[in-house]
Amino acid sequence: LFRIINIIFTQIFCMLKKYDYLIVGAGFYGAVSAYELNKKGYKCLVIEKRNHIGGNCYTETVDGINVHKYGAHIFHTNDREIWEYVNQLVEFNRYTNSPVAINNGKLYNLPFNMNTFYQIWGVRTPKEAVDKIAEQTEKYKDVNPQNLEEQALKLVGDDIYNILIKEYTEKQWGMKATELPAFIIKRLPIRFTFDNNYFNDTYQGVPIGGYTKIFEKLLEETEVLLKTDFFANREYFEALADKIIYTGPIDKFFNYEAGKLNYRSLRFENESLDIENFQGNAVVNYTSHEETFTRIIEHKHFEFGTQKNTIITKEYPQDWNENLEPYYPVNDSVNNKIYREYKKKADASEKVIFGGRLAEYKYYDMHQIIGSALSKMKKILNNEKEKL
Repeated sequence: LFRIINIIFTQIFCMLKKYDYLIVGAGFYGAVSAYELNKKGYKCLVIEKRNHIGGNCYTETVDGINVHKYGAHIFHTNDREIWEYVNQLVEFNRYTNSPVAINNGKLYNLPFNMNTFYQIWGVRTPKEAVDKIAEQTEKYKDVNPQNLEEQALKLVGDDIYNILIKEYTEKQWGMKATELPAFIIKRLPIRFTFDNNYFNDTYQGVPIGGYTKIFEKLLEETEVLLKTDFFANREYFEALADKIIYTGPIDKFFNYEAGKLNYRSLRFENESLDIENFQGNAVVNYTSHEETFTRIIEHKHFEFGTQKNTIITKEYPQDWNENLEPYYPVNDSVNNKIYREYKKKADASEKVIFGGRLAEYKYYDMHQIIGSALSKMKKILNNEKEKL
């Protein structure tokens, strides 16, 4: 009954309206597109099946702490234009991502750097670390890697692989490392400096007050309908606007004609704790099978919180089905072949623009999605200008 009422309400709300663009999804791609089109006078409607804007970057304030609802998000980029773009919307803090890993009760710094090598081998100079890695990879130098395990061993050797890669990766993907394709680990960043900054990017931080503030700014001049499923009333929505920007699963849009794409999903287990500081760091990875979760996030540390309480989230990877959120595309040969069929259809569409991680079946960092949306909107606006 609620669904029927919602559909009727939506139809009444939009009955007398005609939009230039219908945007399906209120994540970064959809919100940036709406913002740029709105600035040029185009009338947009954004519809979002969830009860909030922001997609997987949505942050929810709980007990004074901005909780990253769908896992940790740290903004980082080398693109000054993108950095200035997001900073015009909200102010960012100076948060630097420096995760640590726990394996069988011992702590290790990430990414792999001189601190890590000292913790594993007791080496103190870059030469000692280089020699140790060379010693461990020597026996794999002639191996032509056929799976992830062989690839990783050839890159970093036994100790780093077994302590920090093997079981963590198996938990992430739900498969043995020997069953995973080698291309998943094309390279492993190794630093011979005492540098715990996970990203090499020039610009890095977290928006003060949470990511939702960015989306509120991007969408403040655009009509938005939440709890509105495009596919529940597809024919109506398709007729509502001249053009559609679609950010949902591409295989679903084409009714799974070429087959279903596969993903990995996540489950989040939240705890509110009546203590000031649980783990002393925003992100701690757990790299052994001893724990079934891959990491614990302590949200207050993203914004240097001083609250007397804290909130933590345990992150559990899991197999995906249609009732779960698709997080990570499984870009193996089978799925990529299916996607290419959908991409041909998408490229041939004159009315629908496909963008974002689900519509492009591609893992994107936040700055990459923003850059992709800005590039696409620039092309659209230039084309519209040429028509005048």
